[in-house]
Amino acid sequence: MATPDFIRTLRATAGRQLLWLPGVTALVFDDADRVLLGRRTDTRKWAVVGGIPDPGEQPAACAVREVFEETAVRCVVERVVLVQALEPVTYDNGDTCQYMDITFRCRAVGGEARVNDDESLEVGWFPLDALPELNEFALFRIKQALSDEPTWFDPMS
Repeated sequence: MATPDFIRTLRATAGRQLLWLPGVTALVFDDADRVLLGRRTDTRKWAVVGGIPDPGEQPAACAVREVFEETAVRCVVERVVLVQALEPVTYDNGDTCQYMDITFRCRAVGGEARVNDDESLEVGWFPLDALPELNEFALFRIKQALSDEPTWFDPMS
């Protein structure tokens, strides 16, 4: 994921200390109920589409923007799938962030899936019974997006 300019500005004064940031994940399905995935340039692994909202940007608008920027697919948001505070992440450069992820189920409405930026090596549609290797983060979100359950959140301890 490319670092947004506003985070670079924050880092100039905050140094390496923990930044609490919003994040969105977009699970995009087509009319054949295939899911849209991208193979990332940084990890070389398949993943769900996601990103960081710009200051003042609504999370659902961010999901739609990120999907188009990364895959050239146009989509609409159908519902919130889950809201979850993730564990802190320390990047190779020493920066530490913790994300509040809002995951959306989306429906493709146009565009042809293709690499549309420098964050992906490949993008493609995958039938649910033929997914590439994915991490637990992606698999859990896909499972929740397919359920008819209400929005998932961590129960209070």
